Amino acid sequence: MREVGAYEAKTHLAALLDAAEKGETIIVTRRGKPIAKITPYRAPSMTIDAIAQEFGRLRSAVKPGERLRDLIEEGRRF
Repeated sequence: MREVGAYEAKTHLAALLDAAEKGETIIVTRRGKPIAKITPYRAPSMTIDAIAQEFGRLRSAVKPGERLRDLIEEGRRF
């Protein structure tokens, strides 16, 4: 992992983006303190539609009158 100052990051942004595209992570610092991280983009593993479908499936598993908090506590006992 490489660290670069904010001024250098601004000056050489295109080169830093090329490095990130190749898999490198770059920490941007200001006065020696980390302020940002440039990382390679990774596509989400699930689409919004898949998440919504999973949420609907889980929600339908809760019976009327059951509280989600009670189900969470029950799951922690095992």
